[in-house]
Amino acid sequence: MSTIAPDYIAGRLTARDWYDLRDRLSADRTELWQEAFADYFEERLRLRYLHPIRLLQENGTFQGEGFSIVAIQCSLIEFLESTAKGTNYRYLRRGSVLGPFEYSSSKAVFVSFLTAHAPFSNAFDAASAEDFYEGVRCGLLHEARTKNGWRIWAKHGGDIVADPRNRIVYRDNFQEGLLTYIRNYGQRLLHDRELQAAFIRKFDSLCT
Repeated sequence: MSTIAPDYIAGRLTARDWYDLRDRLSADRTELWQEAFADYFEERLRLRYLHPIRLLQENGTFQGEGFSIVAIQCSLIEFLESTAKGTNYRYLRRGSVLGPFEYSSSKAVFVSFLTAHAPFSNAFDAASAEDFYEGVRCGLLHEARTKNGWRIWAKHGGDIVADPRNRIVYRDNFQEGLLTYIRNYGQRLLHDRELQAAFIRKFDSLCT
């Protein structure tokens, strides 16, 4: 008799594992939120996003792998911001209505992330973030190219993640910025009740 394989949501952890931890999170103990961040959030990111990006960085030839790296980064941005807000994407069919904590357009998610969190907020305002969304995110994911004059360079000698005026994204600096955000998010998650409630909403959704 065939069986259905479990849905793994973070490494070998399944939805059942998450529900068990979620029940214990109500105890409001810091070590449990450290476990949630490390075993579910961080491990999911490491295996699905961060490790693949590192492999491309370490084994690249500077002949085009930056497109793959930034495409993964764009996918990661949407997950990071929607997790912090506890929202989930829903394809909106004609006549349907979004429910609580749902969104149907990614543009606002990107603009929010790039303008609200350092070091990205040091480079982007609302207009340039929208330009990045259209020229980089949508260009890469829909047409496998950047558009509107945007270029991908490997790195900047300083800590600049992007130069919107000249439409350059520095993929390695951008990645360091994402890693900084993830570390900071992990610290905030231990004590921020709104982030915690959003985290639970997001992972509940991942398990359905």
